[in-house]
Amino acid sequence: MSPTTTRAAAATTATTTKPKPKAGAKPKRRKLDPVKVWANTLRRYRPGLQQYVLENLTERYGSVVWERRLDPVSELILTILTQNTADINAEVAFQRLREAYPGGGPVEEHHPGIGWGGVGLPPGVAPDWSAVENAEIMELTNVIRPGGLANQKAPRLQATLRRIREEHGDYSLEFLGDMPALEARDWLTSIPGIGKKTASILLLFCFGMPLFPIDRHVERVTRRVGLMPPKATLDEAHELFLRVWQPDEMYEAHVNLIQHGRKVCHAQRPDHDACPLRARCRFYDPKAP
Repeated sequence: MSPTTTRAAAATTATTTKPKPKAGAKPKRRKLDPVKVWANTLRRYRPGLQQYVLENLTERYGSVVWERRLDPVSELILTILTQNTADINAEVAFQRLREAYPGGGPVEEHHPGIGWGGVGLPPGVAPDWSAVENAEIMELTNVIRPGGLANQKAPRLQATLRRIREEHGDYSLEFLGDMPALEARDWLTSIPGIGKKTASILLLFCFGMPLFPIDRHVERVTRRVGLMPPKATLDEAHELFLRVWQPDEMYEAHVNLIQHGRKVCHAQRPDHDACPLRARCRFYDPKAP
């Protein structure tokens, strides 16, 4: 073998041979999925907690039958208006959109259901979404001012409507009903200002998709009982609850958790004596099973 061939063979060996780990070096640990870890923790240390919560809330507040609340675009705009404000204020702002930018479509019936915190919208035609998208920004801001944070929400509404029109040629979101739930949520959350909560509300209440919106009442009750980790972010919790609840449980659990948060598990001075979850609530008893 020639010296040139020997050097080439040595070079090939050097580049293909993996270096040996240093003596005493610790192997890298695979990063654990915190969502999976918590779901497994609940199953191991607090078995049946999710079913206990669901059954006791259903016994207290009754079963809930799914019903579409509004046309999906109206639902999305109304939900954006509810961000960081009371539902009843969002209703006023939405009604003002109807009056300022009257549309010509069919009359909508609002079916808010028991999870809604306002009085419900009166029957009416959806606003002219093209007029809303193209309105002068200060004019639109003044129209929706009763809903709160109008300076933020006005450009958010227009950007949302623009995105829908540019991608689909009209102001309809019915195409979301043909998508898998997580893909539909990803599409919505790609719009600036729309997070997992807003997207999940739309998809759950307009299409019955198995998603679990977490509002302040749901967060408070589930943290206190112990279904949600104490330090979990809401973004993490939206993923976690997809593993905690079964798809056919999500709508009823979501609605009844909201009811419980409003009627019993108040932020201040919760009514422990009236609570059907007390026996397994870690807020009431830190050692609850």
